Amino acid sequence: MVVNPLLAEVADDLGISIAIAGQLRTVSGLMAGVTALSTGLFAARIGVRELLLAGLTVLAVGSLLSAVAPGFAVLVVAQALVGAGIGVSYSAALAAAAEWSAPEEKSRVLAIALLGPPLAWIVGMPVIGVLGEASWRLAWIAVPVSTAVLAAALLARLPSTPPAETRAGLHTVLTYPGVARWSSGELLAFSGWAGALVFVGALFVESYGLSIAATGLALGLGALVYVPGNLLFRRWVDTHGRRLLIALALAAAATVAVLGAFRPSVWFSLAAFSLLSFIAGGRTLAGSARGLDLAPELRLGVTGVRTAALQLGYFVGAAVGGLALAYGGYTALGLAFAVLFVGAAVPHLLPHRTGNPSPSLP
Repeated sequence: MVVNPLLAEVADDLGISIAIAGQLRTVSGLMAGVTALSTGLFAARIGVRELLLAGLTVLAVGSLLSAVAPGFAVLVVAQALVGAGIGVSYSAALAAAAEWSAPEEKSRVLAIALLGPPLAWIVGMPVIGVLGEASWRLAWIAVPVSTAVLAAALLARLPSTPPAETRAGLHTVLTYPGVARWSSGELLAFSGWAGALVFVGALFVESYGLSIAATGLALGLGALVYVPGNLLFRRWVDTHGRRLLIALALAAAATVAVLGAFRPSVWFSLAAFSLLSFIAGGRTLAGSARGLDLAPELRLGVTGVRTAALQLGYFVGAAVGGLALAYGGYTALGLAFAVLFVGAAVPHLLPHRTGNPSPSLP
């Protein structure tokens, strides 16, 4: 997220356009998605702790290289390393949340772990903004480099973990009963949610003439509501996970349609966005728990697919939202994202094929 508020400064310093600078997020996102899909291949070779340490190391190196990059070409390479570090560390972190907790505590631990991204946005974005006023390079050193090093130092104090018994390659994971349908639902849901995040700031600015500062405050309030949504629904994840995925996806579809079509006041839109954020918090937890339940012995492979779905969701959501906005304004934008959320519910409406094939492919 460091790139987002610093695009103008990066572009000015390196003598490139903002449009070109914006492709840095494309580079890191694509690399994160590809790397995440590959993490399951390492499951039978190194343990989760070692994989986390490797991901954090790559993330720190890429961030440090970003801070000292003399030109755009080096910055592209640095962002590719950042994306690889994100793909590995995020996938391994979710797998660790399940592996390092007792079965009866898994949902609670997973819910706490999933608070990381929204809390990082709430806490990290103001820090990046303040430091970015002095130098965009300083922001890279102070936030991702320092936090990656700190996290790695804490992990290094934990005992080493053994490799998994199963090599969780992409083919193995996606051919496991229910995983392919689950992953398609995750991609559609993340596309709807990420797309809403991409365009909701513009909705507030264009609909109500809010300043950038006021819009940032509104988005921050929405992110805060994501947290209780995540925590509240965890009590039903273990017993009603499939029903939650259906109900929350349909609720998100109705809410995002209202957000786009009805804008009587800034407070109404803020309430609609906050409700969408609340729903997304619960659905993200339910989706993650469902994937881990489907294939517990393929944790790294499953969390890798989930991370890839999250990263690809930004691309799909931005593309679908852009086309809808150009065609029919914010009403069409809300309806397009509503269709994505409805699509996310469909895989969970279909009967689940039972079975427990041996995933121990070479």
